[in-house]
Amino acid sequence: MIVYIKGKTAAVGKDYAIVENGGIGYQIFMPGSMLECLHAGMEVKIHTYYHVREDAVSLFGFLTEGDLNLFRLLIGVNGIGPKAALGILSALTPDEVQFAVLADDVNALAKAPGIGKKTAQKLILELKDKLNLEEVFEQKLNRDAVLPEQLSPQGNPCIQEAVQALVSLGYSNSEALRSVRQVEPADDFDTEQILKAALKNLV
Repeated sequence: MIVYIKGKTAAVGKDYAIVENGGIGYQIFMPGSMLECLHAGMEVKIHTYYHVREDAVSLFGFLTEGDLNLFRLLIGVNGIGPKAALGILSALTPDEVQFAVLADDVNALAKAPGIGKKTAQKLILELKDKLNLEEVFEQKLNRDAVLPEQLSPQGNPCIQEAVQALVSLGYSNSEALRSVRQVEPADDFDTEQILKAALKNLV
């Protein structure tokens, strides 16, 4: 069982990242919102789910252990396989999925590809008793505190501060990281200049 892989991101594809560890490149399928936070050369720790079928062996990865646990809950629902669960977590953030389940928000879950209203209702029915509102809020707070620093490109303090500022303004971690990554700061850019440029990407 591979619990997590810690190493350097070698490449980022449409639905996967390749993480190099010990001279071996691991292809890890990940939600789109999480892939947007990664770039080649970044040191990462990816929590993984090892999936074995008769015709394939696949690794699915997540940025936090809580996200991995949510993935396990999703694939525990009859009719939801790893690819479908990955699609749900690409269309919605883990926080959005959990809040939608707790709020009986069928329409929100039905936004995911291949998830109709009947399947969304089934997800809510089977997962609602397995989620705790206080724990979901705690996970969100932990994610907001840890991920910006963990995933900010190249560990640049000004970039990290800009990401944290966007999160404090109400943007999600993925939105903040994506917008900041689109900025090409000059060497003399300070936090305020990076933040202003990143905000333009969010308009």
